[in-house]
Amino acid sequence: MLLLPPVRALSRREWSGVEKIPETGGCIVVLNHVSHLDPIMTGDLLWSRGRLPRYLAKKALFTTPVVGAFLRNARQIPVERLSTHAADAYSAAVAAVEAGELLAVYPEGTLTRDPDLWPMRGKSGAARIALATRAPVIPVGHWGAHTTLPPYSAVPRLWPRGRIAMKVGDPVDLADLYDREPTREVVDEATDRIMAAVVAIVEELRQAEAPPERYDPHRSGVKEIGNPTKQKRTRRKKDRA
Repeated sequence: MLLLPPVRALSRREWSGVEKIPETGGCIVVLNHVSHLDPIMTGDLLWSRGRLPRYLAKKALFTTPVVGAFLRNARQIPVERLSTHAADAYSAAVAAVEAGELLAVYPEGTLTRDPDLWPMRGKSGAARIALATRAPVIPVGHWGAHTTLPPYSAVPRLWPRGRIAMKVGDPVDLADLYDREPTREVVDEATDRIMAAVVAIVEELRQAEAPPERYDPHRSGVKEIGNPTKQKRTRRKKDRA
């Protein structure tokens, strides 16, 4: 809560569809990810509906300045990617939703690596939680947080004030998948529907069309852990050495 006044002072909020967020009961809110400011802006949106979100976020975020303190103090769920502890995060997330809590998830798993900041391919976590709990999946698209706090930056831009638009969409329809075995094919289908819903909202906010195929860091040889900008600088230094 203490972080909201300075963030609001640095940006202009434009929200729509907020009434589509359930005021009670377990649900899963899925969003695109362009800035480390995203969890704070998401929290502001959800608090306006009287909901205290539980975040499913990569463990590295819990050590970042400002955002890390926010996540640690709000009982959030760290995900240790590429480790055996990832299953613990999944179990904790399912338990939270079944207990009637609101879970906020960035299905991309990290800040988008897409060069133009479009949502990239999604990971399966949100879909698997949704299929296990049958809770409503609410897509939220947003655009503009990166103008206030650029990706991988710890220093916000003080001027001009950035515009941060957030729009809540209709629940993602997964009903026909609930009674099927959660095979790779079924989970991939649920993941694709979730990402398609988020992308459609981002397209509307940006008034532009997303690439026909979502960016895949693995296919492009881009690491998903760490700061890719810093990694590029390190490679250039090695090349010059």
